[in-house]
Amino acid sequence: MPDDTVRITEIFYSLQGETSTVGLPMAFIRLTGCPLRCGYCDTEYAFHGGEKFTIDEILIKVASFSASYVTVTGGEPLVQPVCLALLSQLCDLNYQVSLETSGALPIKEVDPRVAVILDIKTPGSGEVRRNLWENLSHLKSNDEIKFVICDRQDYEWARLQLDQHQLLERDVEVLFSPSYSQIDARSLADWILEDKLPVRMQLQLHKQLWGDVPGK
Repeated sequence: MPDDTVRITEIFYSLQGETSTVGLPMAFIRLTGCPLRCGYCDTEYAFHGGEKFTIDEILIKVASFSASYVTVTGGEPLVQPVCLALLSQLCDLNYQVSLETSGALPIKEVDPRVAVILDIKTPGSGEVRRNLWENLSHLKSNDEIKFVICDRQDYEWARLQLDQHQLLERDVEVLFSPSYSQIDARSLADWILEDKLPVRMQLQLHKQLWGDVPGK
């Protein structure tokens, strides 16, 4: 029989701090493991360790929150192949499911009912070479693209990607997020307004409320 266990760092209930669902209560499933080492990573505690759960055990825990929305995140959740089955089973139970992924692994096989939040790595992340650009061809109308901006160079680079890949012509939400503690959020807001850039700027609500702590 195939192994249906998933290595999990934490399962918790909180407010979504980012994306177009910001502020909504939801269940979070944080999978363990990530092949990337972004300089601004705030979930290094999810790189190793964790505890094995069966998919059924995960579903029971999620159900205890009585949430309508579920976010599967990491680490990099797609590093565990069984994540695909977990996503589909969550959708089968009529949850509104989102997947937060680094964009370094293929999203082609992700259940189309899942909203993919694709994090395109900027030069400031230190992992720009890991971007799997073919993922852009698999984006759907319920998906979102995120750029974490570390400095002005990152901003200009992200603008270039918008043009080169015609991201603003796609039926997806484009998010610009200031890297926590690396760039002044007001500066990013000013740049977006000066350039009349039609993107959604986002701040990390959960960090404003609880700080940079696990399980929030």
